[in-house]
Amino acid sequence: MPDVLPPKPALPGEESLALDPARSDDARLHFIGRLRTPWSRGDCPKNLREARERGGDFRVELAEEFRPGLKGLIAGQAVILLYWTGAARRDMIVLHPSHRDAPTGVFALRSPSRPNPIAVAVVRVLALDPAAGVLVVDALDAFDDTPLLDLKPWLPSVDVPPDAS
Repeated sequence: MPDVLPPKPALPGEESLALDPARSDDARLHFIGRLRTPWSRGDCPKNLREARERGGDFRVELAEEFRPGLKGLIAGQAVILLYWTGAARRDMIVLHPSHRDAPTGVFALRSPSRPNPIAVAVVRVLALDPAAGVLVVDALDAFDDTPLLDLKPWLPSVDVPPDAS
């Protein structure tokens, strides 16, 4: 897994935490697989929309012991991926992204820089090989070899907020 990026100077209005959550030891997670993408540092889309526009080969590879958990998934289904963006800074709490006019709290952003660098993607399964533990998906906006934390089915009866437009 890549090391945490070295701190860069904060932009005007940005704030960092007094302690770096990357230095704490209070969670136990187990990576269940890896994301396979064409992306590397310096050449990664900012979001799934951009990844879909750029295209590429996008796969989820599950570790062997987790492959039975794919039972019931089908090609064409939408799934939620939770993955670990561990190379991102974890001490930033207010950021000033280039697409915003003012500094914004990380909980109002999808930035990978956050106290717990967990990213979420809703993607469509294009093909599935449960025996090999491989899902081909329509897009991913993560570095190649990014650790996968969890995979869940996307359910419109649960995952669409009431009165969503």
